[in-house]
Amino acid sequence: MFKIEKLQFNKFIPLLDKLEEIYAYMDEQYNQAAEYYGFKCTGCTDNCCLTHFYHHTLLEYLYIRKGFSKLNTNIKPDLKKKALNVLRLTEEADKNKKTAHVMCPLNLDGLCLIYHFRPMICRLHGIPHELNRPGRGITCSPGCDEFAKLCGLKEYFKFDRTPFYIKMAGLEKELKETAEIDQKTKMTIAEMIINW
Repeated sequence: MFKIEKLQFNKFIPLLDKLEEIYAYMDEQYNQAAEYYGFKCTGCTDNCCLTHFYHHTLLEYLYIRKGFSKLNTNIKPDLKKKALNVLRLTEEADKNKKTAHVMCPLNLDGLCLIYHFRPMICRLHGIPHELNRPGRGITCSPGCDEFAKLCGLKEYFKFDRTPFYIKMAGLEKELKETAEIDQKTKMTIAEMIINW
C-alpha cells in the first residue's frame, strides 16, 4: 500500500487538523446552499452510499483511517468482510460491464459509521454546483435525482466547489512533501478498509 504505513501517524496530525478546517468550510457552504433550496437529505432509493466512488487524496485516506480507528474493535472484522464482499460484487459488475450498486461497507442501517470523518465527495454530493478548471472554464453539474424531484424548479444558487479543490490540493501537496510520497491515490472505501 503506502509507504505512509512506515511513518509516524502523529507527524500528520497538524495536517489532518487543517483538513478538518477545510471540511468545516465545505459544510458551512453546503449548508448555506441546501438551506436556500430547502433541501435535506433523508435517504432515497438511489442512495449515494451505493455509488462506486474513488477517493484521490492521501489526506482523506488518513482521515478515514482515523475515523475507522475510533470504531468499536468488535465490529471491525465484520466491516472487513463487508469490504471484501463489496470488492467482489464490484469486480463481478465490472466483468459484466454493469454499474455496481453496492452499499458502502461503512454504512450500517442507513447511517455512516464514520460520518464526522466522511470524505469530500460524501459531504458535497446532492446539490447543483460548479467547478472552474484552469483552461477548461466553468462546468456546471446538476444535483442528485432526489434533489431534482424536490427542488429542481428553484433558481440556481451559486455553489462553487473550486475553492475546496484548491485548498485540498495545496494541503495534499504539503502532506506528500512531508511524507516524501509521490504516488497517486485512487481507492474506494472498501479498498482502504481491507488494507488496514
